[in-house]
Amino acid sequence: MFYHASSVEGIEELEPRVSNHEIPLVYFSKKRENVLVYLSNAVEKYCKDTGFKYEGRWQKWGPYGFNQDGILRIEEYYPNMLEQTYKGVSGYIYSTNEVTDSGFELQIPDAVTSSVPVPVSDAEFVPDAYEAIMEAEAQGLITVVRYEDMPKKMRAWIGKIIPAEYTEATDHPEYRYFLKENFPNIIKE
Repeated sequence: MFYHASSVEGIEELEPRVSNHEIPLVYFSKKRENVLVYLSNAVEKYCKDTGFKYEGRWQKWGPYGFNQDGILRIEEYYPNMLEQTYKGVSGYIYSTNEVTDSGFELQIPDAVTSSVPVPVSDAEFVPDAYEAIMEAEAQGLITVVRYEDMPKKMRAWIGKIIPAEYTEATDHPEYRYFLKENFPNIIKE
């Protein structure tokens, strides 16, 4: 089974879209729990929640990676990031039995992409993404590194990477706004 998350209801066929890799693809995971992070985009949600107006393509931002055993690891780069991004957000997890692999190398465990439309075989409504993530964590399917538990070395790395992200985002005012608001001790103008 292959899984794809979306905020859009009623999708019957998943179509390739241009994303961070700049080519049209549909992204899937072989693990349902791995797509939970895609039910909300932290940048888009924060900007909309705080009234920041933006008409362009939203920058994607997801501080997550994978443990050595391939388990998704969500990292809270700032306090309450998990709740701020996912609490109260609903969406859909679409699944399909078969995907024509595009051959695009993602280097993400259990991920597959398709460059052609993929028919949906099933849809699951997720009423609260935060609750679904907490449930997956409780089941040991994902791990969460909470801000208050983050090692000093990781916080130091965040202190270096965030200003670089801010500087490079000259074409994304929504991303710069998000970074400045959530990392006020790191982004200083």
